Amino acid sequence: MRIRRARGEDLPRILEIYARARAFMAAHGNPLQWGPTSWPPEELVREDLRTGRGYVCEDDGRVAAAFFFDQGPDIEPTYRAIEQGSWLDGSPYGVVHRIATSASRRGVGAFCLEWAFAQCGHMRIDTHPDNVPMQNLLAKLGFERRGIIHVQEDPYPRFAYEKTRGA
Repeated sequence: MRIRRARGEDLPRILEIYARARAFMAAHGNPLQWGPTSWPPEELVREDLRTGRGYVCEDDGRVAAAFFFDQGPDIEPTYRAIEQGSWLDGSPYGVVHRIATSASRRGVGAFCLEWAFAQCGHMRIDTHPDNVPMQNLLAKLGFERRGIIHVQEDPYPRFAYEKTRGA
């Protein structure tokens, strides 16, 4: 497997992966995270491609996952306010959003998150309280639940996670 920046020709496959992820989440007790808004919208995926923050994981030459990745100081505005907890520190961090896999092989999501962490050594990520598979993956990879954040896209709180090289 390998990670690369997403390209325009990847868009149909990325949208297919996101549609599959919405169906999977709805079928596994998490219909609210992406379902009601058909998240992520195509225009946001196109913006990820345009800005170079959209990534794909290829497995045997086929796109098997898609995600957003960025890093820097205070890059995620929704992470400025955290409830029922706190972040480990205020240093620059990486963030992954909109991660989804084709389910073609086990371990693709972990591979993507480990790649992102290797780029920065300090990551923050969030997920819906009903997204138990993602919560389990984050715990397996050593992410610590730090509190609750809120996003602009919907009224549902998100569990916030963080991992640093030192932790």
